[in-house]
Amino acid sequence: MRAIVKGKGMPNGTRIRPVPVPKIGPDDVLVKVDKAGICGTDLHIYQWDAWSQARIKVPLVYGHEFAGTVEKVGGNAKGIQKGDFVSAEGHFVCWRCNACRTGNAHVCENLKVLGVDLDGIFAEYVKIPATNIIHNDKRIPLNVAAVQDPLGNAVHTAFSGHPTGHTIAVLGCGPIGLMALAVARAAGARAVVAVEKNEYRQALARKMGATHVFGEPAEALADVKAMTGGAGADDVYEMSGHPKLLDLALRLAKPAGGIHILGIYHDQQVAVNINEVVFRGLNIHGIHGRRVFDTWTRMQGMLVSGRLDISPVFTHEYPFEKFDEAMQTMASGNCGKITLHW
Repeated sequence: MRAIVKGKGMPNGTRIRPVPVPKIGPDDVLVKVDKAGICGTDLHIYQWDAWSQARIKVPLVYGHEFAGTVEKVGGNAKGIQKGDFVSAEGHFVCWRCNACRTGNAHVCENLKVLGVDLDGIFAEYVKIPATNIIHNDKRIPLNVAAVQDPLGNAVHTAFSGHPTGHTIAVLGCGPIGLMALAVARAAGARAVVAVEKNEYRQALARKMGATHVFGEPAEALADVKAMTGGAGADDVYEMSGHPKLLDLALRLAKPAGGIHILGIYHDQQVAVNINEVVFRGLNIHGIHGRRVFDTWTRMQGMLVSGRLDISPVFTHEYPFEKFDEAMQTMASGNCGKITLHW
C-alpha cells in the first residue's frame, strides 16, 4: 500500500513510499482510510522540530485523524463488520493503571498515540484495536467524521467548563480553537469572544460563530471587561500555546472563573502568577485529548442533532500526492482545517 512515511536515513523528509499492508491480530480491525485530517502534531513531525526529534522513532507512518471503511475484522472483535463506517480514538490505553480504572483513561499512565508512537493513518489502510473503533452515524458527513479527534478536543475543552448562558473567550483560532467557538455557541453561550492575530482566521472565527473578534489582547481585555460589567469571562479556552495569551487568560477570567488550557508551550518558559490564581479563586484545567469515550458520545450527539455545524472550518482539501503542498499551506496559518484523500 502507499503511505506517508517520515523515513529512516532522511530525518527531515517525508515521502510517499510502498509499505506492507498491516497484519491484524484477533483483537484488531483493518480500516481503509477514506479521508484524513492534518493536525498540528503532524506539522511538528513534518518540520522535525526538537519535540519530534526527541519523541519520534523513524521510519514512521504518521497521522491520526481519519474516517474510513472496515476492510477486515479480527476473530475476537465483536460488533464490527466489513463495510462499517468508522473512525477511531487515537489514544491507546492500558485499562490497568490507576487513571484508566478511575475513569480517566485519557491520561493513561501507559499511553500510546496513533501516528506518534505507532504507525498512523497517512496510509491506504490502518490497523486499529477493536476497542478503539468508533462507529459513525451515517448522517455525519465524511469530512466531519474524519476530524472528530480534534473536534473531540474542542468538546472536551468546552464541557470542562459551563458554556451555557455564559461569556466564553477563545484564545487562538487554529482549527481546534475555531471548533471550540462553534461548540460553545451550540451549547448556548451568551457571547463567544475570539482573540486571534491572523486576519484569515479572524474571518473564519466569525463564520464559526464568534460574536466578538479581536486581534490585540489589550483590546480584548478592555471589551470583555466592559461587556461583563467589569467581571470578565466565565470561561477562557487557551488554545494557542503562547505565553502572552496564557497571561491574558489569567486577566480575562472572572473571579472563580475557569481557564481551560489545550495549548502546548513547546520550548517556551511560562510564568504564571500563582498568587493571582489563589486570591481570585481561578480554576485551571489541563485538557488532554478526549475523555474516553464519553466525549465521543456527546460530540456525535451534538452533530447528529444538528446543533453543531463545523462546516466553515474546512478550507482546503488535497490528494495525498500533494502532501507537501498541504503542509506548507498549514504552516502558513492561512487555512482552517485541511483534509487529505487518496
